Amino acid sequence: MINIYLKRKISPRVPNGHPWIFNNEVEKIEGDVAGGEVAEVFTHDKKFVGRGYVNPKSQIIVRLLTRDKSTAINEKFFLDKLSDCWAYRNRIGYTENCRLVFGEADGLPQLIIDKFNDYFVIQTLALGIDVWKPAIVNALNTIFKPKGIYERNDVPVRELEGLPQQKGFLSDPFNTQITIHENGLKFHVDIENGQKTGYFLDQQDNRKAIRHIVKDAEVLGAFTYTGTFEIHAAHYGAKSVLGLDISANAVQQANRNAALNNVQDTCRFETANAFDLLKQWSKEGNRYDVVMLDPPAFTKSRETIQKAITGYKEINLRGMKLIRPGGFLVTSSCTSLVNPELFLQVIDMAAKDARRKIRQVTFQTQSGDHPVIWSMDNTQYLKFLIVQVL
Repeated sequence: MINIYLKRKISPRVPNGHPWIFNNEVEKIEGDVAGGEVAEVFTHDKKFVGRGYVNPKSQIIVRLLTRDKSTAINEKFFLDKLSDCWAYRNRIGYTENCRLVFGEADGLPQLIIDKFNDYFVIQTLALGIDVWKPAIVNALNTIFKPKGIYERNDVPVRELEGLPQQKGFLSDPFNTQITIHENGLKFHVDIENGQKTGYFLDQQDNRKAIRHIVKDAEVLGAFTYTGTFEIHAAHYGAKSVLGLDISANAVQQANRNAALNNVQDTCRFETANAFDLLKQWSKEGNRYDVVMLDPPAFTKSRETIQKAITGYKEINLRGMKLIRPGGFLVTSSCTSLVNPELFLQVIDMAAKDARRKIRQVTFQTQSGDHPVIWSMDNTQYLKFLIVQVL
């Protein structure tokens, strides 16, 4: 057994429920640690804190799995945890497509599992959870009897844990080009080569939020990826929809999705650098009733957070200048380091610089299958805002 003792003075984050324990919070370790083992964690005066997996190569040396001394970490633990995750999603109405496991928010640090109907995509982003991958696959097979399970561990963050990037089947091979249903629409999902796990489930509720403002509107969407917001806009009665993305492959998929939903006559996509085009079009006097912005994360480190703030301000400023008086801006940020308050401040600065008055319609976070734990800031990362631009 590996025992880890914490220093007398540590961050209140740990006693308040956060599962991360950093190297500089550890006083001493008893037992041989190679990495990936389950360890017991104690306070400086030997009071039990919890059990979690340990990795001495990571800045986060321990990620806690339980604070219950009677709970053993074994295959049954993961079966029970995944069963609980599924019961919760069912209770709140996410059954066909959902994030089944959202890492720390579900008590399984650095584990991501997305459910696309009968197919599952897994990411094990830390050494400790990667060790339990066979148990996780067994649990999925027991609970769901899925048609297929795929691993999307082709992400650089694994290298910080001493893990290789990799992807592939964790079940019998299957066709990784699948089709899912969302809000009465159909979308192609590329499990093998799409971004992240193949599809952004976190915006599924937010996509419904545009249904009233886009009716009979001329709509422009930037950073469209595979066109989900834009196709929703066409479905909800937009007069015309144009989507822009810098990726030719994403644009091709978006046009396929438009055809799949029979909205190709009103909804089209073009390959373009949205930053440049938004600026050019505002100078040329192009105007729209609704502008939708859903950019990728602009930073993943605190060192470059100012760059992210500048980027968000710039695209929202350009977006507002393209909106007719009384039209709407739909804007998002998935950068976890930009908190909700800061995001709203950035939008306010953009509005002032654009000399436009804005009126908030709705301000939301990610869909409920990506739960937010108030004591864990990193579980709330998505900001979704609709404002009327006057």
